[in-house]
Amino acid sequence: MTFTEMLRGAERQHDSMLCVGLDPDPAKFPTPYRGDASKMGDFCCAIVDATADLVIAFKPQIAYFAAHRAEHQLERLIAHIRRTAPHVPVILDAKRGDIGSTAEQYAIEAFERYGADAVTLSPFMGFDSVLPYLKYEGKGAFLLCRTSNPGGDDLQSQRLASVTGEPLLYEHIARLAQGPWNLNGQLGLVVGATYPSELATVRAIAPTLPLLVPGVGAQGGDAMATVKAGWRAFNGQTVSPIIVNSSRAILYASSGEDFAAQARLEAIKTRDLLRQARHS
Repeated sequence: MTFTEMLRGAERQHDSMLCVGLDPDPAKFPTPYRGDASKMGDFCCAIVDATADLVIAFKPQIAYFAAHRAEHQLERLIAHIRRTAPHVPVILDAKRGDIGSTAEQYAIEAFERYGADAVTLSPFMGFDSVLPYLKYEGKGAFLLCRTSNPGGDDLQSQRLASVTGEPLLYEHIARLAQGPWNLNGQLGLVVGATYPSELATVRAIAPTLPLLVPGVGAQGGDAMATVKAGWRAFNGQTVSPIIVNSSRAILYASSGEDFAAQARLEAIKTRDLLRQARHS
C-alpha cells in the first residue's frame, strides 16, 4: 500500500481531513503533568487515544522530544499509534535536508528507527537530498513548499529569473514535486493554511499530490478557505488528499485533568468544520 492510499483509507474510514500534531511542551502540559518531561509520552498517548477515530494522520514533531532527550518516548508513542490505530499514518515532522550518506542516515532514522509512514523534508539542497527517502517503498516525503510562517516570504516568494516564466520559488518546488522528482508517487508538499491563495496556486500546479497543511488553529489559518483551496475530488472520491494539521489548539484545549476529553471535543469541532467546508 502506498502512503497516499493509506491516507485515503484513513480519510474514508474517519470521514476526516484533520491531522493532530503532537508537539509536547512540558511547560504547557495540563496540571497532572505540568513541567514533567518524563510524561511527554504519556501525554501524547492520551491525546492519541482520545482522537484516533477522528483523524487522517498524526504528526509528531521530533524536536520537542529531542530537546528533552526523550527520543525513546517518541519511539514508544509511534509504537502506541501502531497498536491502537494501525490504519492511521504517522508523519514524522523532522524537516531534514542533507545529501549523500547523511541523508541516508536520516532516512534510516525516520523509517527504520521510528517506523514513520512519511517525513517532512527541506528541498533546499536539491533532489539528491530527497532521493534516499524515496528508496523506501510505500513511504512518503513532504517537501517544504509554501510554509505557514511569515518569514517564508524571505525565500519562497522570490522569483527565479533563470527559470522559464520566472516562477516564484515555491511554485518551482511544486512543479518539481509534481513532475520529475516524483519518481514513485511518494512526494507531497507542505503548504500553510495561513496563505490560502498560495495554497490554491500550489494545488493548480500539483493537482495530484497530497498536501500537508499546517497553520489551522493557534496560527489562525482559516479551515474553510483551506479546504476550498486544496481539496479535490472526482465522482465523490478524493483525488488529492489534504492533511490539515492542528496542534496547540487541540493539545492544550484544557489545563486540567480533563485535557484528553477536551482535546477530543476540539478535534471534533475542527474535523466537523473541515467536513462542512468540503460539502459546501
